[in-house]
Amino acid sequence: MTPLDGTPFNMADYAIGRAARSTPDKTALLVYDTATPERPQESWTFAEIEDAILRLAAGLAERGLKPGDRIAIRLGNSSQSALLFFAAMAGGFIALPLSDQLTATELKSLLEDSGAAAIATSSPLTDDIMPGAIVLTSADVALLMRGPTRADYTPTATDDPAFLIYTSGTTSKPKGVLHAQRSALGRRPMYQGWYGITPDDRMLHAGAFNWTFTLGVGLTDPWANGATAIVCTGDKAPELWPALIASTGATLFAAVPGVYRQILKYARPERGTLGRLRHGLTAGETPPPGLIEEWTATTGLPLYEALGMSEISTYISTGPDVPYRFGTVGKPQAGRRIAILPAEGGNQPLPTSAEGLIAVHRSDPGLMLGYWNRPDEEAEVMRGEWFVGGDLGSIDADGYVTHLGRANELMNAGGYRVSPLEIEAALAACPGVAEVACSEIRIRSDVSIIGAFVVGNDAAKIDADTVKAFASERLAAYKVPKEIVFVDKLPRTANGKVQRKALAPLLQSK
Repeated sequence: MTPLDGTPFNMADYAIGRAARSTPDKTALLVYDTATPERPQESWTFAEIEDAILRLAAGLAERGLKPGDRIAIRLGNSSQSALLFFAAMAGGFIALPLSDQLTATELKSLLEDSGAAAIATSSPLTDDIMPGAIVLTSADVALLMRGPTRADYTPTATDDPAFLIYTSGTTSKPKGVLHAQRSALGRRPMYQGWYGITPDDRMLHAGAFNWTFTLGVGLTDPWANGATAIVCTGDKAPELWPALIASTGATLFAAVPGVYRQILKYARPERGTLGRLRHGLTAGETPPPGLIEEWTATTGLPLYEALGMSEISTYISTGPDVPYRFGTVGKPQAGRRIAILPAEGGNQPLPTSAEGLIAVHRSDPGLMLGYWNRPDEEAEVMRGEWFVGGDLGSIDADGYVTHLGRANELMNAGGYRVSPLEIEAALAACPGVAEVACSEIRIRSDVSIIGAFVVGNDAAKIDADTVKAFASERLAAYKVPKEIVFVDKLPRTANGKVQRKALAPLLQSK
């Protein structure tokens, strides 16, 4: 891959416009309510979607917005949310997807940091959150979609800003990750390297529209391939997913590993019950040990994993042409330049099998433009020609990558640095353990211990001594958790990822 500086390119035209010109009457988007999965609530063709986003783009400009203005989108998992995201890019604005679960304080902080000029929201705002800005309700957005003027795609260039995503990263304050219009081109290696996607596919994603995983895998990529995207609103209880997958005709299903684990535990799908599904896709966090094998054994279908982050999306994966290998996350997707750099510093790639930080070459078109108003943090993640995002790993002689966790999640155990993934992998095999997550627990200002937070299997009795004894047989003494905390469920984000920072407070509540 090579830089694409200045080349004319509009991400909305790439994802939607091409299909609207070649297959205008093909179904592009289906919206289902989980309470009535037997029929879609909405059905949109590519021509209808293009018409809506170009009228939205014209309406936004008529409201006084200028190219480069940030437009916050807080409309939940709705068709309006999806269409406004692409309308912003079609008009040369910068889309800013936000969770509808943010508190007023969180929302105000992100709006102020981004300097958003407008917000589309399904929930009323207090007067102090965004004074002087343009506020659009769901009704306003619906009117703009039917507006009298239809814009043309703005002639943006590959490196022009397209959307801004906020991520917690390694800091306590969320930071904005700014992506270019070219980011859609940076996703092309996933098409066959991970999905094996065709125009006949139907992609169902379990995540929310404030996340690059969902916006990319759930919308951008299927539309760029002329395939159909499926959106589900309503209750997302894990036991509902098998019926949803079958009734919607989904051929591809994407979710974080925690969702697959919950489906196996609470829905217990059997072979042949997932309709037309060809395989599952998972990313967003490291799968618990045995998940991929259990999913395949239970459903008879493959589950393909990918490693990615907000700054680059997924870039290492298994797929139909990259067989799963136990203990690894897959291979770099075709065309990606990946290296392992020393964790302590330096920009010279390490030899085969050496452990260090996983790095992506800066020429990758999927790589972010930078962090919003945080040049110091940008400098920290760039080492010469390489971007390092904090993932530890190694690459073997066959090109398979082993993911060793996040550098910022390493725990301190008596002076030793320990990855929570290593301990979780050991404890996951303990009889009676359904799920487990580990975190460092500070018991005094100068003393920390490792804690394991365990969800027990409904069918088994288990106690802390049993878990510790099991761990002692498989882990060095300093790695054995000093505290075992039994919980009903692990704290997760709206997208299903385990929130490690929320684990330690659970001990205080016991």
